[in-house]
Parts: sequence; C-alpha cells; structure tokens
Amino acid sequence: MLKVEHIGIAVKSLEESNDLFTKLFARPPYKTEAVESEGVSTSFFQMGESKIELLEATREDSAIAKFIAKRGEGIHHIAYEVEDIQKEMERLSNEGFTLLNKEPKKGADNKLVCFLHPKTTNGVLIELCQEIR
Repeated sequence: MLKVEHIGIAVKSLEESNDLFTKLFARPPYKTEAVESEGVSTSFFQMGESKIELLEATREDSAIAKFIAKRGEGIHHIAYEVEDIQKEMERLSNEGFTLLNKEPKKGADNKLVCFLHPKTTNGVLIELCQEIR
C-alpha cells in the first residue's frame, strides 16, 4: 500500500454536504461523478496528497443507503492506493483477509477498486484502489 488515497464519507445530500465541505476546506470539490453500478453520486475534495470522497446514495438498495439507514452519516471507508491491485488482492487473501469482490471493479475517479470485509479489518471498511492506466 502506497498511501491513504481517500477517506469516504457517507452523506444524505451531496449538494448540502458539498456546500458544507466547501466552507470547511475553503475550496470546492474538484470532481463530481455518478457511479451507477454502485448506486452512488460522489464528489472529491483534494487535501494535500489525500482526498475526501463524499458519497450519496442514488438507490435505496445501495451500500451507502444501507450504511446511512443503519449508522447515519459519517466515515464509510478508508481507501489505500496500491500499485498492482491484483497482486495486493492475492496477497491480502493469502493473509486471511476477506475480499468483498473477487475481481477489481471500476470505481469513481478513474480507479479500479476492491473492498476488504470489515469483519477482517477491525470493523473498518478498507478499499484498495489503483489508477486505471
């Protein structure tokens, strides 16, 4: 793992949260994007080398909608940049971590992603991400 790539925050309203975080960070998001396959709309704020990703559910059956219904708004996941997502997935699987997807999938911000089950990471949802080349 190379660095913390971003921290994902589940929000009820992307528009309202973008306004709030724009005031907090004194800058607007550099990107907004819908990820239809995951049922979310996202926005990204650059913070030095790391980013903050806001996630709003666009479907009631999405992971973000379920998260908010159960826990409310807040930190959803921590994403780590990796050089080779396939190799990292294999390594972590061999170390006993449970992968939530068997193959990397296309995520937001031009990334391939894979999530680790929080039951194997002390209750923290971990995302691996690699820039699509």
